[in-house]
Amino acid sequence: MTHSTATLDAPVDIGSESRRRAWGLTALLVLLYVVNYADKAVLGIIAQPLAQELGLSSSQIGLVGSLFFLTFTVGGFFAGVLNRWMSLRWALVLLALAWSVAMLPLVVAASFVVLLGSRLLLGLAEGPSSALLHTGAYSWHAPAKRGLPSALLAGAASIAKIAVAPALAFVTVTFGWRYALIALSVIGVVWCAVWLTAWSEGPYIRSGKSATTDADGDAEEPAVPWSRIFTTRTFISGALLVMSVYALVAVVLTWLPSYFEVGLGYSRLQAGSMFAFPSIAGLILMLLTSVIGDRLLVRGSTSRIVRIIVPAVGVLICGAILLALPSIDTPALAVLVVSVGYGFAASVFPLLNSAISEICPPRQTAGTLGVFLAIMAVGGLVAPYATGLIVDAASSPAAGYATAFQALGLVAAVCAVLALILANPERDKKLVRGDSVGSTR
Repeated sequence: MTHSTATLDAPVDIGSESRRRAWGLTALLVLLYVVNYADKAVLGIIAQPLAQELGLSSSQIGLVGSLFFLTFTVGGFFAGVLNRWMSLRWALVLLALAWSVAMLPLVVAASFVVLLGSRLLLGLAEGPSSALLHTGAYSWHAPAKRGLPSALLAGAASIAKIAVAPALAFVTVTFGWRYALIALSVIGVVWCAVWLTAWSEGPYIRSGKSATTDADGDAEEPAVPWSRIFTTRTFISGALLVMSVYALVAVVLTWLPSYFEVGLGYSRLQAGSMFAFPSIAGLILMLLTSVIGDRLLVRGSTSRIVRIIVPAVGVLICGAILLALPSIDTPALAVLVVSVGYGFAASVFPLLNSAISEICPPRQTAGTLGVFLAIMAVGGLVAPYATGLIVDAASSPAAGYATAFQALGLVAAVCAVLALILANPERDKKLVRGDSVGSTR
């Protein structure tokens, strides 16, 4: 039997016990995303001692950060493929184990080539994970109530920097940078053991090889050509917006502790601990906008207002704040400006991800988000390396970092204006799903 889009999007009564299970499994997915971001952020934590031991320049560290996002972008396009090849349970185990393995070569044989190779492997394995994690969480939450789970997943980056980064900084300072990598490898393996015993898929999205058929073998929902989704104005302008903000995220992950230590004069342990400040601001604003947004959607507000206008305005505020950074001489005020600017931009991720999941048929969520997030990661390809070049060429590290953040804020503000003009999830949902023909196979 073929179901309509309206039926597919309708709330499913899964009971209070299942609601608890839904949030428990969402928490488990968030935990893996925390590990994911900790694996990314560890390069920023160990950058200075690693550079001193291996004799690396800022541009070389930046190049490693950028090339990570090259394979990360490529890997993102395989999210839909993995979603069809195997169940979500085993796809995430495969990826998490690959992250753990990628941590270890540098521990055994430290060199620039090994550093580069391990980060390239890590990027390839992390690329598909975001789309699959969102798909898993969305399988337990109705479309109108995905803002909060999206915010919790996006907030994993903040949690990693708030809770994990200071611990990694302590381990690095106390025991050496190799032990930080070993700790992350062990955490990944432990998560896999818990995941295998706990996971089951929710009722809103089903993945795997049988995703497009019901028990009778009939099509359970119509599929649409991928080009119809990827050419909507919401997808294009949304991708440009998250790409520009992700460039800022990539620079923060790669360079923020170095900025605080070398640029602003804080100690290594202080810099690693202060890594959390932008993330605290980001997490608070993401949770607020997402919770309030979900309630507004239930009460009749449009997705364009909640999931496009609100985050785009936040990015405009971020751009305005970061433009002032080069003129600030007080270290504490510079930390505040970067933290607040980052916080206002961070809400773009959960809200835009929810908007994109809204315009595509449910069973095409993993593939759609995979491409969307892979395009997003392009922002990380250029920004860390460009920041390293700017810092090497600047009159001082502080001036170089401030100029790089200023440029990132300006680009993000321009992309926010484009999204305000072009993006409209309600309109593009009708365009994509209104005449559902063809097949994704």
